[in-house]
Amino acid sequence: MFNMQKMMKQAQEVQEKLQEIHEKLKDIEVESESGGGLVKIKMTCGGDATRVDIDESLMTSDKETLEDLIVAAINTANAAKDERIKEETETALKSVGLPEGLAENMGGNSGLPF
Repeated sequence: MFNMQKMMKQAQEVQEKLQEIHEKLKDIEVESESGGGLVKIKMTCGGDATRVDIDESLMTSDKETLEDLIVAAINTANAAKDERIKEETETALKSVGLPEGLAENMGGNSGLPF
């Protein structure tokens, strides 16, 4: 039989867990690189870039190459961020008894509805 009270309690737990994840992800950083490590980017799972490291050897290369390597490192960092968000969300949702794979359906690539 359908238990509305149980469903509402679980929905509240999910909402609290998602808020908890949102706060936690602001502090989790991912790293990426391009050009074989010549450009490195650190980014929080909240989407803020926190560090860019450009190898000294690139300072003498052409501007376009450097720009392309920075864009590639940022895009790779975004992909790593999205994967980490998905992993963290899956773990949290499983802890409140929701089925695996649900995070993929909750907000596109980021795994979260925010």
